[in-house]
Amino acid sequence: MPTYRAYVAVGDSFTEGVGDPDPSRPNGVRGWADRVAEVLGQADPELRYANLAIRGRKMRGFLDEQVDAAVALGPDLVSAYVGGNDILRPAVDVDAIVTAYAEGLAKVRAAGAHLVLFTGFDLGWAPVFGRLRGRVAIYNELVREVAEELDATLVDFWRLREYRDPRMWDVDRIHMSTLGHRHMAATVLDRLGVAHDLRLDPLPELPPLTAAQRRQADVAWARAHAAPWVQRRLTGRSSGDLLAAKYPTLQRPPLPTAEATGTPR
Repeated sequence: MPTYRAYVAVGDSFTEGVGDPDPSRPNGVRGWADRVAEVLGQADPELRYANLAIRGRKMRGFLDEQVDAAVALGPDLVSAYVGGNDILRPAVDVDAIVTAYAEGLAKVRAAGAHLVLFTGFDLGWAPVFGRLRGRVAIYNELVREVAEELDATLVDFWRLREYRDPRMWDVDRIHMSTLGHRHMAATVLDRLGVAHDLRLDPLPELPPLTAAQRRQADVAWARAHAAPWVQRRLTGRSSGDLLAAKYPTLQRPPLPTAEATGTPR
C-alpha cells in the first residue's frame, strides 16, 4: 500500500466538501478529501493534510491562488479538480482552460507530488444541466490526456454510473450529498490502492416518481437553488467570495466524524 506524508487538496466546492455538512469544521463542511485524509492519517500518524479548495473558484482563481501555495507546502500527494464553474458559464474556451490547468498541474508534478485528477460528471441525464454535456465531454477527454502525460491517478467521474442515483446528490442537484462524498472518498482510495472501510452496501431501489411529482420537484428546485445561482452569476458574485481555505497549512487530519444514522439522502 502506498504511503504519503503530506496531502494537499485543491480546487472548488467539489473538494472543499459542499453538500457534506459538518458544523464542527471550517466552512461547515467535511467532504470526500477530508475523509481520504482521515483514512491516510489513521494508517500513518505522520501524515499531514491541507485543503486549499474554495467553492465557486474558476480556473483563473485556482491558478493564481492555489498552485504556488500547494507547491510551497511540499506535498507528495495532491488531488485537484477545477473547471466546472468555468464550464457552467455562458461562453468558455474549454481547450484554453485545460491548457492552463495542465501548466499549473505540471508545476505541482515537477515539485515531486503524485497527482489525483478527476473528469467531470456525465450530465446527460440532468434535466437542466444536460445541455452542457458536450462541453464536459471535451473537458474530460483533454483531462484524460493530461493525466496520462503527468502519470496521474485518474478518477473518471464520467463513468461512475452510481451517481445517477439522486441520493448521491445534495438538494441543490449540483453538489454531492454526504453519501456521494463518502462514496467518492472510497473511490479515490481504491484508485490509490489504499485499504479502507468506507464502502457502503448497495442502495435499495427508489420508487419511480410520477410526471407530476417530477415537475413539482423541478419547480421547487428552480426557485430554491437555480434562481439564486443565476442571480449570483448576473451580479458577478460567488458563494465563496467571503470564505478562506478550510486548512491552509499542513496539519494532522481532523478526527473522523460519526456518520449520521437513517436513510442516506
